[in-house]
Amino acid sequence: MLHPEDLARLTAFRHARHRTPEVSGTEAATAQAVLDATVITSPDAVLTGLGGHGVALVHDSRRDGPTVMLRAELDALPIQERATHAHASAHPGRAHLCGHDGHMAILTGMAAHLSRRPPARGRVVLLFQPAEETGAGAAAVRADPRWPQIAPDWAFALHNMPGMALGAVAVARGPAHCASVGLRVRLTGRTAHAATPETGRSPAPCAARLVQALPGLAETDAWLTLCHLRVGDPAFGIAPGEAELWLTLRAVTDTGLKTLETAVQARIDAAATACGLTHSLTRHDHFPACTNHPDAVAVLDRAARAAGLPQGQTDLPMRASEDFGHFGHDARAAMALIGAGERCAALHSPDYDFPDALIAPGVALFAAIIDELLA
Repeated sequence: MLHPEDLARLTAFRHARHRTPEVSGTEAATAQAVLDATVITSPDAVLTGLGGHGVALVHDSRRDGPTVMLRAELDALPIQERATHAHASAHPGRAHLCGHDGHMAILTGMAAHLSRRPPARGRVVLLFQPAEETGAGAAAVRADPRWPQIAPDWAFALHNMPGMALGAVAVARGPAHCASVGLRVRLTGRTAHAATPETGRSPAPCAARLVQALPGLAETDAWLTLCHLRVGDPAFGIAPGEAELWLTLRAVTDTGLKTLETAVQARIDAAATACGLTHSLTRHDHFPACTNHPDAVAVLDRAARAAGLPQGQTDLPMRASEDFGHFGHDARAAMALIGAGERCAALHSPDYDFPDALIAPGVALFAAIIDELLA
């Protein structure tokens, strides 16, 4: 499947990406590195700048058949890495702590595989997608005017999963990743001298009530997290006149998220009015629910067996969100979780690092998908 020199090259590619991470929307150098690493695979077409910095490599048999898309992500996280390995991030405050560097290496390995074993029919699209971490990338790619040129009939992705046996594969039947949205709430009253707070209107009591009340609005298969709270400015002489709450709402389904968001907005409206405050609310980082298509799940199951990868066990659906769900709107789509090892640090942890031993199993899984659908 992978030649020894391929694996060494892909490992070096992964380490280079890990050393030079770029966060969502800024992945220009990462995209160029992908192009530099895949030019030797001679794809039949290359699209760049998709939805920002996205790259699509097309391997076309020029025979009738479906278009199968395989996706990896380009972006890193705005988190400070805590690592001692030689390929640690060279950019303070930025790091590949979700494994997108490894996912890119796997898809780059698929490019090498397809150069030696092109599809017998149909097309393969290798999509290196920007801005997954903010939920903006997949939607931007689908909104790109060139999207119809590569729109797939089937779409697949994988994500490494710490805590699961290395190389084991788990696939959710139906809901796979939660829908989520970030709400930034601003409460505005009137500042006052700290000696005479009664002459102002502090949002602190309202914010405190909301902190207590809002989590209780999340019912079955829904969650609300207070991610940030700020009241006034850090000063001893001023009674605060404004406050901000940053909330993340998530639910297993899009309908469940809408229901929770409606309830939260109503509670905020009522609380602000009761306290005599004005308020505003903005939405950020919206991810649709990611639901695996049953036909695509069946393909993944057979591909994992063909690749000799064992079945993994983990909690499904995942509470974490994934914008891959956008591709399921017009394709039979599914995402697999592939084990990163029981002792691997958690995703988004400052000491996480993608295991290089997962590159070969990832390529094997993707190659088996193409063998089944386009043989």
